[in-house]
This record gives sequence, structure tokens and C-alpha cells, in this order.
Amino acid sequence: MSLQRKQRFTHTDMELMRLRLTLSPGQRIQAMLDARALLVGIVRGRLRQLYPDLPEADLNLKMLEEIERAQSVRPWSHPISRHPA
Repeated sequence: MSLQRKQRFTHTDMELMRLRLTLSPGQRIQAMLDARALLVGIVRGRLRQLYPDLPEADLNLKMLEEIERAQSVRPWSHPISRHPA
């Protein structure tokens, strides 16, 4: 009988972590800033589609509302079982 290695659920992408280890600290910070800029752009684009006639200043306020809303959402509001159902 062969033993199969069970994969455990993890929220960490280990391959991505290995790739990041090769980056200098400055490159890691730049990658983080790039990821943040991408996410802000996606949210801003979604809000612009929802409110196409909104002035830029009001769109910025909507962005702040979206950030506040996201901060109030609890991550993983339900437990995740490590065992298959």
C-alpha cells in the first residue's frame, strides 16, 4: 500500500514566497506598492463604472468609503475545516 502525502490547506503560496526570497528588500517593497496600485486601480475602475458622472473629488470620497467598508469586514467569518467533508 503506497502512502500518499496529504496536502494541507494553506493560504500562503509557497512558490510565490520562494520567488520573493530572491528579491532585494527594495524590490519586495516595490512589488508590494505595485500590487497596491493595481488593487486601487481595480476598485477605482469599478466605482467609475458605477458612478460615471461623479466628479473626481467625490470619487475619491467613494474610495475612502470602500476602504472603510473593507476594513470592517471580518476575514474568514466561518471556520475552514482541515478535513474533507
